[in-house]
Amino acid sequence: MLVNLQTIIGMAEKGGYCIPAFNVYNTETVMGVIAAAEEAKAPVIIQIYPRLIKEEVGFYVCPAVVAAARRASVPVCFHLDHGPSEFEVVRSLAWGCSGIMIDGSVHPLEENIALTKHIVEVCSAVGVGVEGEIGHIGSVNDETMDEFTDPEEAARFVKETGVTCLAVLIGNAHGHYKKTPKLDIERVKAIREATGGIPLVLHGGSGIPDDQVKAAIAAGVRKMNIGTDVCCAFAEGTKETLDDPGRSIAVDIFMKKPIESVKKLALEKIKLVGADGKA
Repeated sequence: MLVNLQTIIGMAEKGGYCIPAFNVYNTETVMGVIAAAEEAKAPVIIQIYPRLIKEEVGFYVCPAVVAAARRASVPVCFHLDHGPSEFEVVRSLAWGCSGIMIDGSVHPLEENIALTKHIVEVCSAVGVGVEGEIGHIGSVNDETMDEFTDPEEAARFVKETGVTCLAVLIGNAHGHYKKTPKLDIERVKAIREATGGIPLVLHGGSGIPDDQVKAAIAAGVRKMNIGTDVCCAFAEGTKETLDDPGRSIAVDIFMKKPIESVKKLALEKIKLVGADGKA
């Protein structure tokens, strides 16, 4: 069933677990994630990057996500990930998203608050919750990492914007880590306390050690993003098929192994964050 962001995050907050949020890129990655969610009886978030929305790949992918979510026997939220502007937000809403992230973290705090507040107002008109970000979460390829999210700034941001959940920088980054990351779990606790218990979001979930993921969830993380690992699982499944001398050239048959590879990855992450059996 298709649900909005505030509903699925509310489930995680009430149950003290985390919703895995998988970025998808085509129908096959959607199929893999949905199959895993239904097998594990888990609520999930399916996300789409803004470049797919802007380049109109989303015109083809979004209807597949919405149809799959509506038919699913488990709660599924369809979420825009890292929306940079109102253009991507409005187009995502028009194409079926039931959750929105507006990422104003590259702007000064005042501008970030103003942009996020405006998007919250826009999305509230159609009953859609919003994820914001404070503390810019960069890439593992960046030369330096921005300052970690300040709890007091987070408290002001949450109060003035009215976001449903908050993405924070606590030692995480997008991509595959060059060295093992070390999350600042005490900062997670401090942000939760300062904000009155806002559900937190951990970006860069691909490659964070399991024990740190579990510690972050115990401290208040209620949504964890997985993007790079989805890409790698799909690529690995494709490679296995290409290496098979008896492979079929029929695309639907060719794609069976990549779909299964994504499903396997999704099942692992669902169990890691404690979402299995929670639907």
